[in-house]
Amino acid sequence: MSSPGSGSRRVTLADVAAFAGVSLATASKALNGRGDVRDATRERVRVAAERLGFEFNTLAQGLSAGRSGTVGMLTSDLVGRFSLPILMGAEDAFGAGQLSVFLCDARGDSIREQHHIRALLRRQIDGFIVVGNSTDPRPPLSLDAEVPVVYAYAPSTSDEDISVAVDDVAAGRRAVEHLVQMGRRRIAHIGGDSAFAAARDRAAGVTVGLEEASLPLGAGGRPHYGSWSESWGRTAARVVLELDPDVDSLVCANDQIARGAMEVVQQSGRGVPDDIAVIGFDNWEVLTADSAPPLTSLDLNLEGLGQRAAQLLVAAIEGAPSPGRHTVEPRLVVRESTGLTSHRR
Repeated sequence: MSSPGSGSRRVTLADVAAFAGVSLATASKALNGRGDVRDATRERVRVAAERLGFEFNTLAQGLSAGRSGTVGMLTSDLVGRFSLPILMGAEDAFGAGQLSVFLCDARGDSIREQHHIRALLRRQIDGFIVVGNSTDPRPPLSLDAEVPVVYAYAPSTSDEDISVAVDDVAAGRRAVEHLVQMGRRRIAHIGGDSAFAAARDRAAGVTVGLEEASLPLGAGGRPHYGSWSESWGRTAARVVLELDPDVDSLVCANDQIARGAMEVVQQSGRGVPDDIAVIGFDNWEVLTADSAPPLTSLDLNLEGLGQRAAQLLVAAIEGAPSPGRHTVEPRLVVRESTGLTSHRR
């Protein structure tokens, strides 16, 4: 049986705690030299960390004395699809037991958001991480106190603020690069709702990737925008196949669209990936792993985004803010839906 650190996934403090058979709090105390931890336990945790290749994150230890040791995270993501991975990444970066995070859901309501802000400020928090439910820029918070704020996933509309966002243009470009590497030459793009920045940015990345490969965009030479649903994926795939029967791959703006598109491709008598490769975005494992075949997807690296937001917030709390928009690179997760290396047109 392999250890948690044997794959490509980043080793977390939780992995070390589980490997050593102790709680998260004990693992944190053992590694940072604080707290009442028996020597044998401290050594067991140290050995576990060494075996897993874990380096204890001292980010939060550098905070000046006199801070409250708490930060607030505001989100409008009702189901936690985006906010929970970002929260996990932020907590890993802060360090278990070093900084506490209060998570508040504003539900997209500005009045509720202000209520949470006031409540958190009464707790004398050291800063805010604000998580949007889309990548569309949002207005800055209205604050009555000088408290650092980092905007995550949805950047602030002000360049004077600190924002961390996913590079969706780079993700679209990477999708095309992968398909070209796999021998695909006739690529169509099924987009999401064009009212959203994510749909436009992913389409822009697809265009850049095709231009770099000196290839045209298939199925009419334009993205096919619609909604973010499987039903739209089915509808759009029918249109694409009618417009361009020789299309050999589909870049779909999210995993739901890709699932619907794959269904129509297979119903048409074509194989995935033998005849048409399909790639999605988000790497939502409840969809990608259970697809038939499993779906290649661009992972948004939301935990990495949370880590970066936490790092920027701590720096701002300590008086070294980095205004502007910072980005994290998505990563390609290759599965069977694009897996034929011998495909040639």
